Amino acid sequence: MSEKVVLLVEDNPDDEALTLRALRKHNLANEIVVARDGQEALDYLFGEGSYSGRDTSVLPQVILLDLKLPKVDGLQVLERLRADPRTRHVPVVVLTSSAEEKDLIRSYDLGANSYVRKPVDFEQFLEAARQLGLYWLVLNRVPYE
Repeated sequence: MSEKVVLLVEDNPDDEALTLRALRKHNLANEIVVARDGQEALDYLFGEGSYSGRDTSVLPQVILLDLKLPKVDGLQVLERLRADPRTRHVPVVVLTSSAEEKDLIRSYDLGANSYVRKPVDFEQFLEAARQLGLYWLVLNRVPYE
């Protein structure tokens, strides 16, 4: 897989814009697909709904997953990803503003690869996105490359 696609699952337009800006500022992804709710993310990954016919063999290098999403929440998305052999190994970074311990524990129980709290300060957010991108898009290897 030569193109490193990032799937950003984020319903907050401000957080979406910040994340896109931070990733692009550091040239960390060739393509960033944005899903604005959990159902749209699942449709993209499994080639359903408006993504019917998409080549589902092309998997994201990493999924940046918010937890508090409309339609299908982030934990339900993560649970479905890990239950399906096609998406079981796709790296998932939970990128959330939730400080709830139960969300952290449940995310790891369901197979999240990382759990990152969104920084409120823009410069901290840029740095967090740079570090996430550097690790997950440059250093980390995935089994379907």
